[in-house]
This record gives sequence, C-alpha cells and structure tokens, in this order.
Amino acid sequence: MPIARETAQFSHDLGTTVAHTIKTSRRRSRPTPDHTAPDAVDSATLATMPIEDVWSLFHQDPTQQIRNFLVERWHHLVVYQAHRIHKRLPSQVDVNDLISIGGMGLMEAIELFNPARGIKFETYCVGRIRGAILDELRSMDWVPRLVRQRSAKVEKIRQRLETVLGRNPTEAEISEALGVDAEEVKKIIRDGSAVTINSLNRQRYQSDGSREVCELDVLQDSTQANPITEIQGRDLKELITKGLSRAERLIVVLYYYEQMTMKEIGATLDLSESRVSQLHSLILARLKAQMQHREREFEPVAPY
Repeated sequence: MPIARETAQFSHDLGTTVAHTIKTSRRRSRPTPDHTAPDAVDSATLATMPIEDVWSLFHQDPTQQIRNFLVERWHHLVVYQAHRIHKRLPSQVDVNDLISIGGMGLMEAIELFNPARGIKFETYCVGRIRGAILDELRSMDWVPRLVRQRSAKVEKIRQRLETVLGRNPTEAEISEALGVDAEEVKKIIRDGSAVTINSLNRQRYQSDGSREVCELDVLQDSTQANPITEIQGRDLKELITKGLSRAERLIVVLYYYEQMTMKEIGATLDLSESRVSQLHSLILARLKAQMQHREREFEPVAPY
C-alpha cells in the first residue's frame, strides 16, 4: 500500500508539472500585442496614419483591408479620368463601365507601385487608369488601329486645307496633299467611318409620364404601309373612275395600274391603238378639268 500510494502521488505530481510546463510555454510563445501589425490596424487607424506608413504596412503584408483603404482613397481619380474620357466618346458608351475598368487599373497600380522610386502615387496611377480604359476601348473598336491612324492623318490634312482654302477641300485636293490617288482616299475615309451598335431598349427621351420612351418606340418601320396613304389612294381612285364609262375606266386601270401598252389595251378592248390613244387623251383632259381645284386634297401625307 505505501508503494502504491507513493506511485499515485508521483503520477499526480508529474501530471501537474507537465500541465504547468505546457501552460507556461503557451504563455511565453504568445506574441505581445503589436499595434503596428497590419491585421490589427482598422480603417479608422489607417485614415489617421501618414500615407508613407500605410504603404510600408502594405508592402510588409498586403492585406485586403489595406488594399481596400488605398482603393477608396484614390477612387476619385478613377471617376475623374472616366468622365474626362467619356466626353469624347459616343453617348451609347456608359461612363459606369469606364469607371469599372479604371478601377481595375487603379488596383494594378497599387500592386505595382514602389514608393522607393520617389514618384508620387497620384502621378503613377493616373497613367495606369487611363491606359486601362483606353486599352479596353481599343479592344472594343472594330476598326484596326492602323486604319484609325490613317483616317486621323486624312482628317488632319482636310482641316489644314480647309483653313488655307476657306472651304471644304475636295477629295482630289486631299489626295494630292497626301500623295496618293483619289480612290485610296475614298477607301481610307470609308474604312475609318464610325460603326456603332445601338440598343433598341436605350432611353430616347423622358416622357411626361413615368414611362421612358425607348428607341424601339420611335423607330419607323419602312416595310409597313401607311394606312392613311392607302385610304387616300383608294379614295382618289374611286373619285377618278366615278364619272368614267366602262371602257374609259378600263383604259385608265390597264394603262396606269396594270402597266399595259396602248396596243395591248386595244387588243383587250377590241379597239385600234390610235382609238385607245385618243380616248386616253380625252380622259386626261376631262380629269384635269375636274381635279384642278382639288389638288390640295391629294397632297401626300407626311409619315407619322
């Protein structure tokens, strides 16, 4: 029994010692709080720190929190450059798309910026932002860059000649100034012509009500007949043929609507060609006398 009791006491003391040792080891290995560690710095603290210290923290440990802080700090440069470029673009280009693309250029500039070079970040990132936007616009352009350059050269010469001559220069004068033939100038102008795609759901203008008027609502369909024009033509036809005999009505219909010749009409009505021509002249004279005071009634209706 004494041996067993001594063994149990030894085991208890050993377990207590091991537990105390592990606990002490963990306490010693736990790092002391460091307020300058990147993970311990919140957005409010970053805002009060000098920007040089923020860049130093970011290069030590590029956390997402510091990266977001830097993006938010210089996001106004992205908005400014996007609106500046958007002024020279067609209206169908959305400025928000340019801002999104410029934001990607800003994030790339943050990753590649090195403060040790002695360059201000604003100066460095503006080029990256503009480059990202312009590269995206070039990738969306259907016209190759070489064609754009040649078109710009032609436009520059055209403006110079317009200033010298005081009028719009001809293609022959532009071709002479360029040193190429006129057909080549036509090809350059044709290839450099702007080709754009517009959405039919794009807003055309704001109506008086709450509904927006889109391009599709005001698009004219030239393949559809104008019902007003059809009714007007039918009424005119009835008015013209109303006072004519059967033979005279057939002559008018066959000649003007069926596009038949005088000889073919004479064969159809069993009349000579000269008789058909005589009747036709008499019909025109009588109709002209009847309609000369009603010309305004048959003016073409403007498309709606």
